[in-house]
Amino acid sequence: MATFKQLPSGNWRAQVRRKGRYISETFRRRKDADEWALDAERQIDRGEAPRASRLIEPTTVEDLIELHLADMKEVGKCPRRSKAFTLAALKKALGRVRFAELDRQRLIAFGKSRARQGAGPTTVGMDFTYLKTVISHAAAVHGIAVSSESVDLARLALKRLGIIGKGRERSRRPTQDELERIIAHLDSNPRQAIPVGRIIRFAIASAMRQDEICRIGWTDVDTKTRIVLVRDRKDPRDKVGNDQKVPLLAATGFDAWKILLEQRRHVPNTERIFPYNGRSVGAAFRRACKDLGIRDLHFHDLRHEAASRLFEVGFRVEQVALVTGHRDWKMLKRYANLRPEDLHKQGARGAPNDQSEKENGTLS
Repeated sequence: MATFKQLPSGNWRAQVRRKGRYISETFRRRKDADEWALDAERQIDRGEAPRASRLIEPTTVEDLIELHLADMKEVGKCPRRSKAFTLAALKKALGRVRFAELDRQRLIAFGKSRARQGAGPTTVGMDFTYLKTVISHAAAVHGIAVSSESVDLARLALKRLGIIGKGRERSRRPTQDELERIIAHLDSNPRQAIPVGRIIRFAIASAMRQDEICRIGWTDVDTKTRIVLVRDRKDPRDKVGNDQKVPLLAATGFDAWKILLEQRRHVPNTERIFPYNGRSVGAAFRRACKDLGIRDLHFHDLRHEAASRLFEVGFRVEQVALVTGHRDWKMLKRYANLRPEDLHKQGARGAPNDQSEKENGTLS
């Protein structure tokens, strides 16, 4: 049986499933798709292998992107928000370019343009990663005569120019005064329907991302062990099915468990604990920082702050990883932004033990 779907590009994708066989093609016109599908079904009925049509040949970067998206959707692997956003931006910037004309110089110019627009080295690098993915997919899956060599050469040139590279690790941590001012500002705003102040306190107590906070439900909480199950937690490899149990601690200056009980008193009878849109939470946080003149502070920095506070009170890296969800402990290094003045506290705690060890002759 044939099915037809119009793609965002306006093309038509015909799919034929008959007698255990499957074949699909893309066409400019619905009429061409209908004729091809009918002919393919007849060939299958006669026991012949259906012939691929070439009524439409991908010629532009947009064609390759649409082909990639259609194939990923077909196998149930639709791109998530970050990749979908990047591919949409690539389509807007390079979509009309014929891929035969996508040479090194044009790609270098594209990279420089992205940098002038404010894109950082990591962002530009992701643009080129996804562009190469689309091109390689077209060549490997569909046999389209397109090469990713120009992408590799342009990437190398842009790396040397510093336009592509690793992003700078943020070391920005909010001061206690900044946190108190932001929370007070949000809590005192009668027009602020979302309890962002409470969410900020919970973010520092739990080290969760804003989307994770707004996704957890009451059924995910084990009241006996005070552990919450965070479903599909972000992971560089694959977050689908990456469910992690996170302890609700009181070690960072805020008590995660008490905050949840406080939230239940204010917002009872809801499936989600914080039934709000994560983007709205982030927007409210940014507005508060702007109103208070607090610069260069992001909501995600609260996750950094939480991890740093756990290190400061003496948690080991493997223990912090249980809270933050990092599988690669090396990644935690960027969150362990300890303040130099905190070493005095660590030294003060360790000094007596060191002295006794020296007296006992056990310290070399």
